Amino acid sequence: MHKNAQGKNREEIVEQVKENEESVDDFATYVPIGNAPEKIKAWQEQGTEIYYLTSRTEKNEIEEIKNVLKKYHFPERELLYRQAGEEYKDVAERVMPNILLEDDCESIGGESEMTYTHINLTIKPKIRPIVVKEFAGIDNINLD
Repeated sequence: MHKNAQGKNREEIVEQVKENEESVDDFATYVPIGNAPEKIKAWQEQGTEIYYLTSRTEKNEIEEIKNVLKKYHFPERELLYRQAGEEYKDVAERVMPNILLEDDCESIGGESEMTYTHINLTIKPKIRPIVVKEFAGIDNINLD
């Protein structure tokens, strides 16, 4: 999440995004929500193959996200992003994850903006969606 979201409740953070608070576009200063790095590390140690998907498409912004992941000790994994002309669903369909963990996109329009919503109907049954409230974090998510 953006750095100025620290110390705010989820509803306040959503409003910051909707109002385009100044740190929302400062990707180099993003911070993890809760204990996300530790949670993902635990999943990886249990044998889960992890991929990260960023909304960023510009090379410098993708590098900023990679640096944030490294800075906060997220397990080193591939950072996926949309290529020219791609939508999020295209990336998900290419990777074909067993589980797609994503937030509910509340601040940008909700379900219509989510990846799983747009995945091909023949592929959807092969992917288990897990939706979390935007900015609620993944600390309480169980992949079992």
